[in-house]
Amino acid sequence: MIYQKAYAKVNIGLDVLRRRPDGYHELKMIMQTVDICDDLTFEKESEPGIRLRIDGADLPTDENNLIYRAAALLMEEKKIREGVAITLTKRIPIAAGMAGGSADAAATMRGLNRLFEMGYSVEELRKLGVKLGADIPYCISGGTMLSEGIGEVLTPLPAPPKCYLAVAKPDIDVSTAFVYQNLRVDSLPFHPDIDGMADALAAGDLQGITDRMGNVLETVTVPAYPVIDRIKKRMCELGAENALMSGSGPTVFGIFKERETVVKAAETIRKEKLAGAVFATWFCSGVNA
Repeated sequence: MIYQKAYAKVNIGLDVLRRRPDGYHELKMIMQTVDICDDLTFEKESEPGIRLRIDGADLPTDENNLIYRAAALLMEEKKIREGVAITLTKRIPIAAGMAGGSADAAATMRGLNRLFEMGYSVEELRKLGVKLGADIPYCISGGTMLSEGIGEVLTPLPAPPKCYLAVAKPDIDVSTAFVYQNLRVDSLPFHPDIDGMADALAAGDLQGITDRMGNVLETVTVPAYPVIDRIKKRMCELGAENALMSGSGPTVFGIFKERETVVKAAETIRKEKLAGAVFATWFCSGVNA
């Protein structure tokens, strides 16, 4: 049996540069793994096929699940004739802008690579993963990365200095397709200083990082879902250096300097029922394939 953790991510900075002729958006963002994870186990079976079991969420267990599709892709590529039993224990909130599905698919690719001794390198797994989703190449290894293109061009960056996070997902679901369809790339009111944030990471300057936090997708989601802005403002009132929506939302995270402050902030947001899923956590280094 092989065991893998699938870590969630947040975007500490997210910019959209343009819409490409192929319909995708050209992105420039800084991705960061957080210590919230799903657990997956993988076991060989003599009977061919993929059997997926899920604890903690009502999700499809067939080809409508990225885990299943990731397993099918690798097993087809390597002509694996045995079967595999996969069990997912779900903790990352669903449809949250935290790449939970992509993280699970990436963990599946890592797990099957080991289970069947496929011999794929990290780079090879990333090239396969982008066929299924733009966040998967990043989720193969996680950590702190500059992500460009549609998300598949990755450059490692120094990890942020020690800090703590409050992460809150309100009880709404935001469609990524809705956000990008309604994004007005040519008339964005601001562009986050992604290069400056990368310099701040290199300098270990937490204030330089938090001062530059920005996500252009908020121009769509905040007007449509005002609770996102309420959570951001509440986190700052409760001691966050800054707060931001992750990805296409609706999850909000705030960066705090002190553990005691972040725990109290998470408790307050939970008590005030601003969000259904609330975590007090921290950044982590991600995983190795």
